[in-house]
Amino acid sequence: MADRDLERIRGILKKYALLNALKYGGKANPKAVAGKVFSEDPTAKEHAAEVFRLADEVVSEINSMSADAQKSMANSLGLSVTKEKVKQPERLLPPLPNLGKYKRIHVRFAPNPDSVIHLGNTRAALLSDEYAKTYHGLFTLRFEDTSPSVKPPVHEAYEVIKEDLKWLEIHWDEEIVQSDRLPIYYEYAQKLLSIGGAYICTCAPESFKRRTLDRRPCPCRDLPAEEQLHRWEGMLSGKIRKGGAVMRVKTDLNHPNPALRDWPAMRIDTKPHPLQGKKFRVWPLYNFASGIDDHLTGITHILRGKEHEVNMLRQLYMYRHFGWDYPDAIHYGRLKIEGTVLSKSKIRQGIEEGLYKDWSDPRLGTIAALRRRGFLPETIRRLMLEVGVKPSEAMISWDNLDSINRKILDPMVKRFVFIEDPVPFELTGLDREFCARIPLHPDHHEWGSRDYAVGQKKNSVLLQSKDVATLKKGSVFRLMNLFNVKVVGSNKGCLLSEDVAEAKMLRASIVQWIPSGIGVPLSVTMPDAKVVEGVADPAVMEEPLPSTFQFYRFGFVRVYREGDGIIGYYTHN
Repeated sequence: MADRDLERIRGILKKYALLNALKYGGKANPKAVAGKVFSEDPTAKEHAAEVFRLADEVVSEINSMSADAQKSMANSLGLSVTKEKVKQPERLLPPLPNLGKYKRIHVRFAPNPDSVIHLGNTRAALLSDEYAKTYHGLFTLRFEDTSPSVKPPVHEAYEVIKEDLKWLEIHWDEEIVQSDRLPIYYEYAQKLLSIGGAYICTCAPESFKRRTLDRRPCPCRDLPAEEQLHRWEGMLSGKIRKGGAVMRVKTDLNHPNPALRDWPAMRIDTKPHPLQGKKFRVWPLYNFASGIDDHLTGITHILRGKEHEVNMLRQLYMYRHFGWDYPDAIHYGRLKIEGTVLSKSKIRQGIEEGLYKDWSDPRLGTIAALRRRGFLPETIRRLMLEVGVKPSEAMISWDNLDSINRKILDPMVKRFVFIEDPVPFELTGLDREFCARIPLHPDHHEWGSRDYAVGQKKNSVLLQSKDVATLKKGSVFRLMNLFNVKVVGSNKGCLLSEDVAEAKMLRASIVQWIPSGIGVPLSVTMPDAKVVEGVADPAVMEEPLPSTFQFYRFGFVRVYREGDGIIGYYTHN
């Protein structure tokens, strides 16, 4: 092929490689790209080997680019790119309340960086993101990390949470780390003390509790502002030791719920913080820091679980002291998933006791676990939209999650053969070579197929042990996409016929197989953490990994490279 023709073909390949990559998640398929060239220019088939070689080079170049770089190049070439997606479901979220009050909607997601996020707390992130996109509003990510002792932050968790949120395709406009804002909380604590909305309590905890239950004020409550500020300085300077004082917000001591009576807002905590070290010794509790930040950052709507309703009532007292308007709060019921622990404390305990390997253990409902297993971000978003903001408790099942994910995955992933617990099986009566063509996807012929051959010299195949266990002498089965076999002995059979109709008439079972000697070892970790050993089609190793594949008659599996080999995590059937 002349140099001029080579450059022309390379240009066509680049066009189709970009389109194919942007259509299928950033990874083009060289065979599909070459096929498009042959369709556009049939004369190129005369130089098929050269075209396939060039396709491998061009696709490798395109696949190494970031998604943004691919889009930029496509735009520069004037290519119209539409990424293939399953039809989006109708957005079922109800409108946000009191939209007319605000110039622009502003929502937030406020995780505690003491661990990774899971399906339960991801709900608030996804719903907030969905509303922000619907109303072209703002989204703030706020790390609530001001509890070094009670809920100690983990240094790595900040980045891990952000990584999970990016994977979920959640966009935030502003990022706040509360431990960086201690001077702001100090300023507002001092203001609240000055206007008589709070006080520094030095009572013993048990004494204060008895008085509160009796609806009686503690002796510290009505001391003058000067004394409150003096005590406040003592907390900051170290004159008052840990446990010696706490700042409390004044509420209604006759409130029927004792938890709302004069709640604690600031306390002394001398445990080193992973970001701040020992820089601060007085830290805000959840309701004080969260309430202050919601106001100062202009949050208009808060989406969170019903367990926070009491926190809203606490914060309302503080807002009244300052003369602020409280944001609109939407409280939804707790989310549960059948047979799965979502409690971070229970998960952490399970990891410490060796019950779970880590936060991505396949038995967990963490985003890390779902990512590792091959669930898609769109699946989780759809699930949360279906659950919505209903006030009742929501119980979801893995079947529900699997069903959503399967519908999205099925049209976009390749299919390969995987033989679980392989057993060799000898074939006789082969007078020539027989070839089976197994498509990489029945609806994407352009993706190609895998060809397996058997013959007189290569007459051994691998079958699954569970299939072999059902084969009785004299019975007939069909090797998938090949021919019918009659069992003549232990792990041995002879060619009966190639006729599919005969297999149907005999009600022969269809058995998947792979030629002996070509499979690559693959260990698949199942959802219950058990490991299944087997061999996979070696073509899996040539795919960009990690990738999710559908293994015939086994299920969807997310495959990763590990050293010189591969490992897998079962997604679902």
